[in-house]
Parts: sequence; structure tokens; C-alpha cells
Amino acid sequence: MAIPVSLGMPAAPPPVLAPRRKTRQLQVGSVSVGSDSPVSVQSMCTTKTADVNATLQQIAELTASGCQIVRVAVPDTDDAEALAEIARKSQIPVIADIHFQPRYVFAAIDAGCAAVRVNPGNIKKFDDKVGEIARAAKDRGTPIRIGVNAGSLDKRLLAKYGKATPEALVESALMECALFEEHDFRDIKISVKHNDPVVMVRAYELLAAQCDYPLHLGVTEAGPAFQGTIKSAVAFGALLSQGIGDTIRVSLSAPPVEEVKVGNQILESLNLRQRGLEIVSCPSCGRAQVDVYKLADEVTAGLEGMEVPLRVAVMGCVVNGPGEAREADLGVASGNGKGQIFVKGEVVKTVPESMIVETLIEEAMKIAEAMTDAGTPSGPPVVAVS
Repeated sequence: MAIPVSLGMPAAPPPVLAPRRKTRQLQVGSVSVGSDSPVSVQSMCTTKTADVNATLQQIAELTASGCQIVRVAVPDTDDAEALAEIARKSQIPVIADIHFQPRYVFAAIDAGCAAVRVNPGNIKKFDDKVGEIARAAKDRGTPIRIGVNAGSLDKRLLAKYGKATPEALVESALMECALFEEHDFRDIKISVKHNDPVVMVRAYELLAAQCDYPLHLGVTEAGPAFQGTIKSAVAFGALLSQGIGDTIRVSLSAPPVEEVKVGNQILESLNLRQRGLEIVSCPSCGRAQVDVYKLADEVTAGLEGMEVPLRVAVMGCVVNGPGEAREADLGVASGNGKGQIFVKGEVVKTVPESMIVETLIEEAMKIAEAMTDAGTPSGPPVVAVS
């Protein structure tokens, strides 16, 4: 029995928790940054920047995973000399990350990097160079990110506050902004990172109340993949739900592609980015009559790489299963060795448990093909498995 799939445009965009904070607008290469632009996901290469081929290969992998802006480290002269080729050949905008040596700031600007990140806490005599940096950046149209970190806070502020408090981080950032503003330079983005999500969130809240610059969110040194994902999701969720944040970077002790996956998922979960494949599955319990874990894993693997937005719900008992499957674009409610397959709220067939995964994938492919043929989908299709 064929069930028609509605592919019309949605009546309204998906709801968000708060309107975006109004900010200045920046152009980081091809990516627009600020309140009128979508929140973008960044990551940072782990390669030696001087190894141009390895760095470009990693940038290509990050681009394929959904990264929109990439940062590269510039600790020495060889790295600085590699910037021009990397910036020219990268598929996404490249930000040069500068510490300690102000001369590398000028090298990055001359190389055509899309933006430069500077750390005012550890660049010698940085304040004395601000005027020169501002002129060079303005001439090339290069935005500057003032990146304050708890671990490298200006010694003057550590002496004043005793430690890297939210107030200390904010004062450091705004102090540097004021120096740039004296030279009529306002193409600025700010970050105030801390490894404690509570301190980090408070710092960004204070900063958002005191300026209109775009903000780059990050929990610095967030930790291994699991711990860092939780910290970042909690902190970013708290801020993005208030409309605070214009770019994000999830810092994990893991391959940078994993950072991008987490970042994109955070934005999708808050309806700040169109959702892709989403598996809605129950945690299982004593009522479950099928192996929900196995079903969910197999459906996820079978639909990996699907580019249309698709929500799949996998449910394991008769309590919530039919309702969840009915609400989804595609779903299965399982029990007694069988599964009812739902498409857009209607039961299209009942199959043995051994055929649930195969049938779900077939139906998902039909929906995806119809959506692709129609051009613009109406919103995320939903696949429910219970």
C-alpha cells in the first residue's frame, strides 16, 4: 500500500528557545558570522601546519564532516611560511592561531588567511603592536578574534582577581577590544574560554551584556571524547538557548572530525541547523520484546551517509512504540516477533522481526528519493523505531 509523502514547504521554521543576540556582522572568508547568519562550526587541525599536504588532507576531511571554518597553529616560521598555500587551497576559510610572536600575525594577514586569532595573554608587548596590526588587518579586510583563555590569562589580571574568574576573562577581552577600537578597528570576534563550563557560561553571559561583538563559544581543554562532549553540550546549550553564540568549537582529546560531529549535533538538537539523520529510540526496559539496542545500531549503520534530513524512531514495546512511530516520518513499533512499519503516521506493512531493519531501510530510501526528486524537502523526515 503506497502512502503519499508530503513534500511541501513547512508552514513555519522549527521553534528555537530564544532569538539570536544582535551583533555586528563579520565576513570570515566565505562564511558570514553574526546574529543574522547561522551559527557556524569550527575545528582545529592537529597536523603540523608546515606539512602542507597533511594539513590540507585533514582540512578536506573536516570539510566533508560539516566543518565550516578551520584553525591552524602557527608556532614557528615554517608554519607561517606554509599559510599562503594552505589558505589558497583550503575549501573552507582558514584562521591562523597566533601565540607569543606578533610577527606571525602580520605573516598570516599577508598570507591571505580568512581571520587571525590572537591571545593577548601571551603575546609579548602585544598592546604596543595593536595599532600596526589594526592597520594591516583593515587594509586586507581580515577579522581578528581576540581569544582569551583561562590558562594563559594576562598576569596583570591574575594579580587583580587572584584567578581566572568570569570577570577577569571579560575584562581581558574588552581591554583588548578597546585598544583596537582606538584605531577604529571593529572587525572583531571574541572568545573567553575556560575548562569549567559554569565559569565559561557566566563569562559569556557577562561579555554578551557588555558588547555587541560576535562571540565564539568554546570550553577549553574539555577533555576526552565523552567528558568533553558532555561539558560542551551543557555549556553551549546554556548559552545558545539564550541566543548567545555565533561560532562554536568543541575541544576534544579526539580526532577533530569528532569535534565537528558533536558541534553539528548540538546545533541540530537546538533547531539552529536543519536536522539530518536522527534516530529516535527507546532506552529499553523489561517491557521490550525485541533487542532495541541492536535494532537502533543496525538502522543507524544502514542509513549512514543519507544526506536528506530524516528522523527514524526505533521503539521496543507497545506502550510508547505505536505513538512514537506514528509521529515519525518513518517508524517501527515492535512486539511479539513482528514490527509494524509506519510512514507519515500510517501503517504500511507488518513484517517479521528479522525483516524490520531491511524494510525500514527500503522505506527510508523511498522517502529520500521522493524528497530528492521534489527538490526542497519540507523539513526533517522522521523515522521511528520502537
